Order: sequence, then C-alpha cells, then structure tokens
Amino acid sequence: MRKPTIQDVAKRAGVGVGTVSRVLNNHAAVKGATRETVLRAIGDLDYTPNPHARRIAGGKSYTISVLLPVVTTEFYVRLLDGLEKAFQEARYDVAIFPLLDRSRLERYLGSHTLAYQADGLVMATYNLSGLFQERRLRPQQPTVLVDAFAEGVDCAFLDNVTGGRMAGEHAVTLPGELYAIWVETELDQLFTTRVFEERRAGFHEAVAAAGRTVRAEFTSSFDAHAARSVACALLDGAEFPCTVFASADLLAGALLDEAHARGLRVGQDLRVIGFDDQPWAAARGLTTLHQPVEGMGYEAAQLLLGRLGGFRGPPRARRFEPHLIVRETA
Repeated sequence: MRKPTIQDVAKRAGVGVGTVSRVLNNHAAVKGATRETVLRAIGDLDYTPNPHARRIAGGKSYTISVLLPVVTTEFYVRLLDGLEKAFQEARYDVAIFPLLDRSRLERYLGSHTLAYQADGLVMATYNLSGLFQERRLRPQQPTVLVDAFAEGVDCAFLDNVTGGRMAGEHAVTLPGELYAIWVETELDQLFTTRVFEERRAGFHEAVAAAGRTVRAEFTSSFDAHAARSVACALLDGAEFPCTVFASADLLAGALLDEAHARGLRVGQDLRVIGFDDQPWAAARGLTTLHQPVEGMGYEAAQLLLGRLGGFRGPPRARRFEPHLIVRETA
C-alpha cells in the first residue's frame, strides 16, 4: 500500500492542502473545529509528513536548538520532557547542545554554529542576560529562556527566592541547629546561574526574620560523588539534633544516604529539606519544595512556538511558584 499524502488528508478532511499545511505548522489562523477535523484525518490515515519536502516547501528547518548546562541530571531530563512534548505536538525536532564548559559556550557565541541554524533557540538555567546586554549573544531566530529570567527575552522561570523563603520558614520551626548545602553556581566564571543564589537569599531572609542563624554552610558541585563527600563533612561537624536545607534533591539524597550509613535517625537526629521534588522524593519521605519542571519546559516551548507562529508582541515572562511538601524527613 502506498503511503498517504497531504492531498489524501485534505480530501478526507474536506479542506484545501494549504489548510492541512497550516495545521501541520501549528499556524494560529486555523479555526479550532477545522484543526480538529484535519488532525482526525491525519490520525485516521496514519499520515506522516515528509520532513525533507516540508523543509524545502516552508524554508524552515523545523528544528529547535536547546542549550543547557548538562543532560545527565534528573532535573534536565524532566525539563527536556516538557520541552519536547510541546515541540513534538507542533512537529518540530529538538537538537540538544550541552554547554558543559567555557570553550563550548565560546563556540556557541558565533552565529555560524549549528545551534543557530535552527528555527528557534531555548537556553536553560544559566544567567545569560549579561551576554545579551553586551551583544555577544545575538541569535537571529526567536529565543526563549527556561529556568532563568532576563529582561527583554521571553522566559519561563521559577520564583526561587520564594522557594528558599518557604524552606527557611519551615526550618526555623524545627528544633536544633540549622545548616545548609548550596550548589556551585559558576562554570569558568563565564556564565552563572542565579537559581541557587536566589534560593539562598530567600532562605536567609526567613531565618533572619525568625531571629535565627545558620550554623554552617557548605557548597557542592552538582555531582553525586561530590555531594556525598560534602554530606560527610557536614555530618562530621554537626551538632544534633539539626536541620539541613539541601538546595537540590540530589544533595538531599546524598545526605540521607550518609545519615543512614551512620545510623542516624532521620526525622529526629537529622531533619532534611530538599528542593525539586524529584520522582523518587516521595518514596524516600523527603520534605522538599515541589517545582513543576515539566510544566515550565512546556510553557517555555509554547512561548517560542508563539513567536514562530507570528507573535510580535513585547517579551513575556511566565513565573512559576514552588510549594512545600512536608514528609517524614522534616
């Protein structure tokens, strides 16, 4: 049997080929009922567009470049899930570019690189606003930031100050000394994230408002082995009972592992508050700040798709707010 064509879809849906094309390109001009009819015809016929022909006809790559720090952590896997879900619905492919180090970012600063040959650009987490302001980062295509905020750019971000404040307000109600673990936030001093800086600011604000102090603070890279080493150092010098705010669940998980290895009673000798609410957090009884990671990625993609669909309005900022989930660890 021959593969169905766009003409077959148009005939079955009772519309013109141009209307089918606009539906495939997620064009805003198609009425809802018409869109549903075309999508139903596509599903009935099991029609798959020819990507090569589509690119030639539309003068587009139908590819989105995603620049992000790493691809190996749960957070970024979940963020990519949200981004890819929206882009796949609009029939765009996703090309992932992990930054990792200074040399890669320097390469990406040149508009001739592969990352800039896509129709749109997503930049995750790192605070690149300085690069925009210095005109060192001048993408020609529509750009959106996710898990980050900058003036003059579409962005979807979490209110991390509020999250840190919520952690602090809960921590000060618990007995014993207060400790905190932060994530190293700079890569080669070139690009930084404000995420953990903002969580720290909110946490200290709440602790100070309660007339309390943080006994000691530790810093770890975003790596499981480094997190376990820092957990050892913290517990070696801790005065029990105590409460620890681990500013990412990865750090909290390492702290729980080390506490169990030492026979500490989590929830009594040691209380732990994390941040992220990763999928495993509930099973481990981790008190943590939930953030809608996939939803944030999906919304960022929608902002970019709006630009690709013709939106020319001012930059839009989509703010997400975390909420505290209290479980056994605190």
